[in-house]
Amino acid sequence: MREALFIKKNADKWNTYQHSPTDNPDETAERFINLIDDLSYAKTFYPKSKVTRWVNGIAAGIYQSIYRNKKEKYSRIFQFWKFELPLLFKRYHRIFLFTAVVFILFVTIGVFSSIHNPDFVRGILGDGYVDMTEENIDKGDPFGVYKDGNPFSMFVWIGFNNISVAFKAFIGGFTLGLFTVMIMWGNGMMLGAFQYMFFSKGLGIKSVLVIWIHGTLEISAIVIAATAGFILASGILFPGTYSRMVSFKRHAKDAAKILISLIPVFIVAAFFESYVTHLMSQTYDKVNNTGLPVWVSIVILVLSAAFIIWYFIIRPIRLHRKGYYIQTDGLINRLKNEHAKN
Repeated sequence: MREALFIKKNADKWNTYQHSPTDNPDETAERFINLIDDLSYAKTFYPKSKVTRWVNGIAAGIYQSIYRNKKEKYSRIFQFWKFELPLLFKRYHRIFLFTAVVFILFVTIGVFSSIHNPDFVRGILGDGYVDMTEENIDKGDPFGVYKDGNPFSMFVWIGFNNISVAFKAFIGGFTLGLFTVMIMWGNGMMLGAFQYMFFSKGLGIKSVLVIWIHGTLEISAIVIAATAGFILASGILFPGTYSRMVSFKRHAKDAAKILISLIPVFIVAAFFESYVTHLMSQTYDKVNNTGLPVWVSIVILVLSAAFIIWYFIIRPIRLHRKGYYIQTDGLINRLKNEHAKN
């Protein structure tokens, strides 16, 4: 068969294979087999022809697609945590900054209100909790509440409760962020009143060393969950060049990924609160001082804060500056210019 006739007979098929990829694995396999047959024929009769290189290029592209999908099945989780989530979060750093500032503002309001209104702490935390804490302080066991109950039962309940709060903050995005703000308001005011209660009793530093063992991850994760809620809301309110529905779907997908990624963080925070904080609270029990050394608390605090800052702030910025980006198919690519910046 003459080369011109060979090309005329198969050109439409090759163009379809090259410019109209398919997600059907059976059709992909059939295309690859057909191309291998055509490539074998071309190499036999037209070894130095451009058509041989063309068919070879199409076949190589399909082969790489098959290999990439097979490899992705095993490396997808690794890629998600190492590249995709940090790069995804970089896209919404401004929303994260907004959320963090608003939450700090609510905590500050809680502290300020507690200072100027002695009844505010009881109104936020409840008379029962405040009375119990004051009684524990008088007994020389200020953090006795963390020693009550079975650690495993506490672990399950705390983990479930924190994840449910995060989910509510995320769902708040469907209310254009109003319910998310309410979740942040309640938690921020509670945190401010809670910390003021201990600082007003001269137990501020000790409370940080005990409570923030788990609080560093827990509070950070709640703020990030609220960020996911605002991401969802921004997809509705600010569609940009997309239609509102397309924008909502894109933002909802991104927000859901961020929310799901927080589950391990909440589990670790629940473990710290149920077991490590449980032991650390005994350190400041004047009667039964059998807790952990203070340096253990400091190490956990520093490592927890370093992880949040590095993974959600520093690493996303560094990956972005190195030119990494998320393709439309979800895979990670890198610009040739390694010094690519905004």
